[in-house]
Amino acid sequence: MENYIVSARKYRPSTFDTVVGQKALTTTLKNAIANHKLAHAYLFCGPRGVGKTTCARIFAKTINCLHPTSEGEACNACESCVAFNEQRSYNIHELDAASNNSVEDIRSLIEQVRIPPQVGKYKVYIIDEVHMLSQAAFNAFLKTLEEPPRHAIFILATTEKHKILPTILSRCQIYDFNRISVNDMVEHLEGVALKEHIDAEPEALTVIAQKADGGMRDALSIFDQVASFTNGHITYRSVIENLNVLDYEYYFKLTDFILENKVPDCLLTFNDVLQKGFDGNHFITGLASHFRDLLVSHDSATLPLLEVGASIRERYLKQAQKCTASFLFKAMKLCNDCDLNYRVSKNKRLLIELTLIQLAQLGGPDEESEGRSPKQTLKPVFNQSQPVQSSRPAAQVQPSTVSESEAIYPQTVSSQPVAAPVGPVMHANPLPKQEAGKKIPVVKAGSMGISIRRPHVAQKQDTVRSTDVSTSSSEDKDYEDYLITERDLNVYWNEFAVNLPKEEAANAARMRNIHPHLLEDGVTFEVVVDNEMVQKYMTNLGAGIEAHLRNKLHNRKIKMKVRVSAPNENVRAYSHLERFQMMSKKNPDLLKLKEELGLELA
Repeated sequence: MENYIVSARKYRPSTFDTVVGQKALTTTLKNAIANHKLAHAYLFCGPRGVGKTTCARIFAKTINCLHPTSEGEACNACESCVAFNEQRSYNIHELDAASNNSVEDIRSLIEQVRIPPQVGKYKVYIIDEVHMLSQAAFNAFLKTLEEPPRHAIFILATTEKHKILPTILSRCQIYDFNRISVNDMVEHLEGVALKEHIDAEPEALTVIAQKADGGMRDALSIFDQVASFTNGHITYRSVIENLNVLDYEYYFKLTDFILENKVPDCLLTFNDVLQKGFDGNHFITGLASHFRDLLVSHDSATLPLLEVGASIRERYLKQAQKCTASFLFKAMKLCNDCDLNYRVSKNKRLLIELTLIQLAQLGGPDEESEGRSPKQTLKPVFNQSQPVQSSRPAAQVQPSTVSESEAIYPQTVSSQPVAAPVGPVMHANPLPKQEAGKKIPVVKAGSMGISIRRPHVAQKQDTVRSTDVSTSSSEDKDYEDYLITERDLNVYWNEFAVNLPKEEAANAARMRNIHPHLLEDGVTFEVVVDNEMVQKYMTNLGAGIEAHLRNKLHNRKIKMKVRVSAPNENVRAYSHLERFQMMSKKNPDLLKLKEELGLELA
């Protein structure tokens, strides 16, 4: 039976040009070799399966090649290259730091470094997963890594760069490997499928590349798995079934339901997804990615960011025309919020269903407003169709005394109630009777607070003002002042002191040493200070203190009185020494106790 070799090993790159997705790094290494500018230590870091160890091996083979090509590649024909390809070269040593992470292992490596190469120029030591070395092993390796023999080159590889000591990082040239893009991965998989005589749909390879998450080794492993499942005929449907991946069809169908406001169909689609065995978090993150792909398909400038197959790309472009940018922004925000709250939610299914309901309310003609809910309209406080009755009695206007503004804006003046020139008045006149022989004074609009150009606005303002006054009076009538205690008074007094700005730190400390006393009336409190300067300062703060206490204690009658203490009245806070002196005067035995025990006051 022929030995089977997995694609990840069989098609492992052997030259810099065959490395996928790391063009900048391979070019840098080739130029360094061509110009004979080799460092003594390199650090290759990046995600799994992106080519770190592969590039280290190619680099080690190339610098020892006896006849390198003009492009800076190994010839694969000399004795050194043949020995490397047959895995019998003594110039390349690989050490797995995950299982050889002790000080003894590093000391053994240091002993080997002293031996020069028999064939070739350099001995290359590749230490994989170097972040697994212990602290003592790192320290033992420092000196050799900084000043190795001329024939020794170290290549360290790791997936977790942040775990390596800064002293190690400073001694190495650092190369950061990137995740391999979906397009590069699909192109490489197509080449492997062609060499293996496997039929593969481009959409199927795209799903494999997306599932690999930037790692070529993972992509080739999935490729072998799906090829075995399909017996050499890889289709999009077989990949979806084998990898248990949510089909694009679900998201396209669900988006159409959301745009058409079909909430029941959205919930049924989600239920179908759950019955297929998919996780709700996986579903909501996939939906967010779908909206993101629709957004990048919406503009030709961002279209290159869409990493899907050709046929799927056409569907994205077609559906993107149905969605506005505003809808997509809000949809992605809702999906992202759902993803963030998914882990802490106790009813995860309900969380996603509520998100789908909110998404379904984003589509339709009312999209520019918040959801599909009807626009919030405020009912007018006053009915415009009925005449507004002013709270003030209107004065009669003589026909002969029409101002210039009334002549310019006749339609505005006509809206005001004007006394008829002829005919009896049918209602009682609210004005007092005028004495005979006196003319009725003509009242200007400005003196009444009414604008001639916009009379309705002015009348509304007067009515609203009168409404506010009546409302406030009713609130005052219902307001009840709470009883206060001296304990509560001191609590909120200290709270006000704590909230003073930083530049008032000294005054805040002074306030905390003052204890206000509640007087007999129950609403007035007295503050006793030790000098007039503090009295002046506290008086200036009085309004703010009273407002703070009235709000916190729910009593509008609180007042503050400030006075200077009498000569025999000490209101200053005592220090620890002063307190001890006062206590020792009352009880002299405290002094004896202090002297016998050798105590000191802190």
